Amino acid sequence: MGTIRIAILDLYAGHANEGMRCIREILEDIQNKHGIAISLDEFDVRNSIEIPGMQYDIYISSGGPGSPLDSMGEDWDNAYFEWIKKVVKWNQDADQINKKFVFFICHSFQLACRYFEIGQVTKRKSTSFGVFPIHWINASERDPVFQGLEDPFYGVDSRDFQVIQPDALRLEEIGGKILCLEKERSHIQLERAVMAARFNPWMIGTQFHPEADPRGMSMYLQQEEKKRNIIDNHGFEKWQSMIDHLNDPDKIRLTHNQVLPNFILQSIAKINYPYSLS
Repeated sequence: MGTIRIAILDLYAGHANEGMRCIREILEDIQNKHGIAISLDEFDVRNSIEIPGMQYDIYISSGGPGSPLDSMGEDWDNAYFEWIKKVVKWNQDADQINKKFVFFICHSFQLACRYFEIGQVTKRKSTSFGVFPIHWINASERDPVFQGLEDPFYGVDSRDFQVIQPDALRLEEIGGKILCLEKERSHIQLERAVMAARFNPWMIGTQFHPEADPRGMSMYLQQEEKKRNIIDNHGFEKWQSMIDHLNDPDKIRLTHNQVLPNFILQSIAKINYPYSLS
């Protein structure tokens, strides 16, 4: 097995975050546990308009702050969409045996939904922040990337925007599928947002943060300013429940240990053995 070339598209625009650390540590863990040689490069998409070329096997596109709508027409947004277009074209070329695999996280997921036009990207009435249950559309047909997770499973949510009103005809046209929805809120008459989607056989994304780990979230939630903000806006019980969820091995830790590692390992298997997998 040769070296696997992975590119991380950093959409944090220089803002402090735990997401990049978590992605790096997941990749390092895969190298150590499975003896896989990984070559990793990072690209500052929003500040420097750095976009990876087509020499990589796997691309992981991060979350990030701000609106996925207000950037329309900006240079970095245009360059990002051009990159998606190139990857799609590569994968649709029957002569390209080794396909390119992409995982979109949160902000990147919203941008991908914009690009593929699979639903409406809108601002939420209020910020969604915390550890929440996520439900399958069809538990019997769950995507292999989510193997090892129950219904519901739990994810870290941190967003002011959402994807709603999925377009079934468009999804069928591109070979995509909605995989998960946010929790049901019977007391609120609002459409449930899309939490994960497969855009085609090689591209998948989540609205939540599958890379989030208990250590990073715990440090984040216990910063005095963050703790006070959550308590002031949502109450102490909300803050305490988030801490409790982080300590539950069947919640964030399980999602962290399954989703991105599954995606990476399954992609590597297809890269190295393209004829043995359908």
